Amino acid sequence: MNKILVANRGEIALRIMKSAREMGIKTVAVYSDADRNSPHVKYADEAVHLGPPPSAQSYLLGDKIIAACKELNVDGIHPGYGFLSENGDFAQKVEEAGISFIGPKAHSMKVMGDKLAAKEAAREFGIPLVPGTEGAIEDPVEAMKICREIGFPVLIKASAGGGGKGMRIVEKEEDLEEQMHSAISEAKSAFGNGAVFIEKYVGSPRHIEVQVLCDSHGNRVHLFERECSVQRRHQKVIEEAPSAILSEELRMEMGQKAVDVARSCDYLGAGTVEFIMDESHNFYFMEMNTRLQVEHPVTEMITGIDLVKEQIRVARGEALSFSQEDLKIHGHSIEVRVYAENARENFMPDIGNLRVYKRPHGVGVRVDDGFEEGMDIPIYYDPMISKLVTYGKDREEARLRMLRAIDDYKIVGLHTTMEFARFVMRHEAFISGDFDTHFVNKHFKPEFLDAENSEEGADIAGMIVAKIMADNGKKAEVVNGTDKGPSNWKMKRL
Repeated sequence: MNKILVANRGEIALRIMKSAREMGIKTVAVYSDADRNSPHVKYADEAVHLGPPPSAQSYLLGDKIIAACKELNVDGIHPGYGFLSENGDFAQKVEEAGISFIGPKAHSMKVMGDKLAAKEAAREFGIPLVPGTEGAIEDPVEAMKICREIGFPVLIKASAGGGGKGMRIVEKEEDLEEQMHSAISEAKSAFGNGAVFIEKYVGSPRHIEVQVLCDSHGNRVHLFERECSVQRRHQKVIEEAPSAILSEELRMEMGQKAVDVARSCDYLGAGTVEFIMDESHNFYFMEMNTRLQVEHPVTEMITGIDLVKEQIRVARGEALSFSQEDLKIHGHSIEVRVYAENARENFMPDIGNLRVYKRPHGVGVRVDDGFEEGMDIPIYYDPMISKLVTYGKDREEARLRMLRAIDDYKIVGLHTTMEFARFVMRHEAFISGDFDTHFVNKHFKPEFLDAENSEEGADIAGMIVAKIMADNGKKAEVVNGTDKGPSNWKMKRL
């Protein structure tokens, strides 16, 4: 494999290209009009323009991407995550075109891409499942019967869903029919598939996932777990590896079950098996993500394994160079997703220009990003600016290092989630490890950020950064915050 096209953008495209370059493999970038000057485009050996900014007119044009591969003699396509990464039809077309798809086969994607099919495959291998319906359900009367058997509250989930779409929590009987119709409608709109199913709602769940890696020679391993319970809108914002609460016995049990899930769909490459865990540490299979995860860096940090390189090796037909017994957990790693969002306004996305953008550095600090100072954050894509990752000999060192890295990260021009991340790192629930997916609802209020800033002795709160005055040379520099609201910052005249 001499040349790879990365069918993605931003930080993940750049991250894949760096590993490919270390393997002596040339790379091809794709880009929309909005990303013409992005770092991933400049870093690649070649670049292909796809079209206007909207994804449907650029990054989702599978046929155009395949045509570009043929023209440029590309050997493989790495889809990253998002966009076409879990599109079984695209993966099939890539293989039919004689190009290696750096990911699982289309069959595995289609089985695990449908939550009902995934649950059925897992059931055959004895994987624990949350009590609920075994198939899609549309009849409110039948749904009511099942809900009374398993007990309220229940969770309605879209079969083809993800990211919290098509998901409804139903606390009482009288709300069931309305919430079912609402979930079905949202699922049809978001995924073109209105199938929903019902599960018993786990009241204080933890979201724990296991990284797996499989080759074409029958070797399957797990690379331990990631704790992903700090979420907003059912989407992860902070992840860590390993989990603070798993015993070694439970870790091995969950790891083996994850490998069994991979076996159930004849999986190939890197994938993630997601579990939900209740207060008594009972765990249940939720779904499998048939791609590289956003949070994969924390697994790389504690294992020393470059997951992208392993994906490429597997796609080349190579056998895994290590066994389960070779894998050990070394230290602890935490990842903060730095989003262009305003935590004071229910994490609403923000747009603007990165007027100041200075990354943190130092021992045990990693930043995966795809932006540079002066660039705009596009409105067309996910608002994630970067992934800030720290590593320590133990959880406490990783946590304290994260606090330092957050303080050293300078972003001016828009709101970010770094204030929120600092709040989480300092909260007793996170420090103790006693938290679940309801962390935001239970522990966070926007005014708490003001209290944080007061405790830090901020000189001024609630002011707007003075704009650059070219006529008299005066400039403003913001430290530790944003320029759109109350934050912990200081202004310095230059």
